[in-house]
Amino acid sequence: GPSNSEGAGKVSLLKKVPALKDGDFTLAECTAILLYLSRKYNTPDHWYPADIQKRARVDEYLSWHHTNIRANAPKTMWIKVLIPLFTGQPLPSEKLQEVMEGLSTSLKQFEERFLQDKAFIIGSEISLADLVAIVELMQPVGVGCDIFEDRPRLREWRRRVEDAVGKELFFQAHEMILNIKELSNIQIDPQLKEQLAPVLMKMLK
Repeated sequence: GPSNSEGAGKVSLLKKVPALKDGDFTLAECTAILLYLSRKYNTPDHWYPADIQKRARVDEYLSWHHTNIRANAPKTMWIKVLIPLFTGQPLPSEKLQEVMEGLSTSLKQFEERFLQDKAFIIGSEISLADLVAIVELMQPVGVGCDIFEDRPRLREWRRRVEDAVGKELFFQAHEMILNIKELSNIQIDPQLKEQLAPVLMKMLK
């Protein structure tokens, strides 16, 4: 999301997080950062395979993800927690229903086009595609919209991702998302509210 801090401006020309600073090198955008880190640290091949066709499948999913899963899943968190926190007003239930309908369409495509009958998105091993997908899909769960409950294929995929990452690390990585409702109890600086409320509302348009 946007950041007005001076430090963010030095790392990312877009003044957005996430951003990476590695020595004198700076990089923005989460997908670019993931790919950079996987190459720099010579991660196990299954994360971003050397095989050109398997790698293309990861790239294919990452390209699709941003205009489908990412276009809907995070909005559940904005609607149920963040926008009410910054505006002081809940949004109409119709807005959440609209987002959930869009997310349901994306999840159907995810299962039928990408997951199919495979263990993971590109085959028998976990990849960066699975990591990017699961982080987004845990956001509705964190605000009480359990998208896995009535989707056994998706639920089993999540279980396999948890096992591949390690359950302890998995829940540690998603701790903030799963406890996002606790934010509703904090006090927000009025000036910050004034700055961010219009930005958050704009994201839902």
